[in-house]
Amino acid sequence: MASVAATPGRVERTPEITSTALPARLPIEHSALLTATLCLLAGGAVMVYSASAPAVLSGGSTGGASALVRFVVAGALGLVLLRFAARADLEAVRRLTGPLLGISFALLIAVRLPGLGHGTNGSQRWVGAGPVQFEPSELMKLALVLYAAHVLSHGRPGGRALRTAAQRLALVGVAAILMVGAQPDIGTAAVIALALFAILLSAGISVRVLSAAAILSIAAVAAFAIAVPYAGARLTSFVDPQAHATTTGYQAVQSQIAIGSGGFFGRGPGASLEKDFSLPEAPTDFILAVIGEELGFVGIAVLLALYFLIAYAGLRAAHRAKGSYAMLIGVGVTSLIVLQASLNVFAVLGIAPVTGVPLPFVSYGASNLLVMLAAMGLLLNVAGGGAGHLRAVGGTRRRKATRSADERTTADRDRSRRDRWARRAGPRRGGRTAGAGG
Repeated sequence: MASVAATPGRVERTPEITSTALPARLPIEHSALLTATLCLLAGGAVMVYSASAPAVLSGGSTGGASALVRFVVAGALGLVLLRFAARADLEAVRRLTGPLLGISFALLIAVRLPGLGHGTNGSQRWVGAGPVQFEPSELMKLALVLYAAHVLSHGRPGGRALRTAAQRLALVGVAAILMVGAQPDIGTAAVIALALFAILLSAGISVRVLSAAAILSIAAVAAFAIAVPYAGARLTSFVDPQAHATTTGYQAVQSQIAIGSGGFFGRGPGASLEKDFSLPEAPTDFILAVIGEELGFVGIAVLLALYFLIAYAGLRAAHRAKGSYAMLIGVGVTSLIVLQASLNVFAVLGIAPVTGVPLPFVSYGASNLLVMLAAMGLLLNVAGGGAGHLRAVGGTRRRKATRSADERTTADRDRSRRDRWARRAGPRRGGRTAGAGG
């Protein structure tokens, strides 16, 4: 509103000040998650190039530059998905959960179809043609998290509706885990199971029920290891990798040698010796071993600190989320990222069996990178308050509130003037009336 400043001999009009809505400041959790993700992506590009370069010397088809280009392309597409998911309406995401889950199951079935499914190293995990291939189990991880958040968000802790929803989730989750484990992909199946346990616990399912389910799951894993020689060999080599150093324990032994030779500060970027002909799957499942050899304990510590930052900020964002649906998405996505990173780190360090899961945002793998970045976009959505467009809505509301306040001020000023005029005019009318009557 314009104001008039009265000065002797001159009247000045101050410029009109218009109220414009400033964008809402994003929470610190949002900035922490985005910063950690971008740092991991940048470090992953450097380490993928370093870990893949020796493949050119050995006659491999994937050289350092080729792997870097594919990683950058997948990362760029993933960032597009991240931005879209971070700005999407969560109710629209809820409506897409059913189709996404159906597509995931259809792709898992297509893995077994001749001409569509592709395998390597004894596992059948990919669908596609030529160089364009996708791993359906990665999409299934995110689809199950969204489905779990959808069905569990309608029930109260301890209520019948929540128990019914948990039973529905158990049926769908077990079916998906069995299909993924039969590829075989034990690592992804374990990540899915652990993430679902975390979501169920956050939804209010009792610890006693989850403990019984955990015991049954361990028994099922043991039976699976006995029935499938591939899984049994992995577990046996984990117990004593040195006894199987030339067979199933070869990767674990070579990764520990690489990390041990790195020392505190490492050999230097690009100076790894184990990645050249000795460490299989260096750019993917065992990229942490290359990081340990080239960057040492310091490099691994920085990497783990970034994952810890994601865990801390993600859980805080879930705790402050608006509604149970957003909260469960936050818990589920944080669990996916942190649990997958933990399984990879434990396998490389020899603390857990080699499961073949990549390191999120760092390992070479287009399917995992695309899905993990899309999942991070949903986590950023939760950390930002539920949807990116809410900031614009809030600004509109603030502008409406400002206009309403201005209108009320104008109305009060006009009313005050009318009352003042009425007080001045009233006695004159009253005097004339009284005189006439007298």
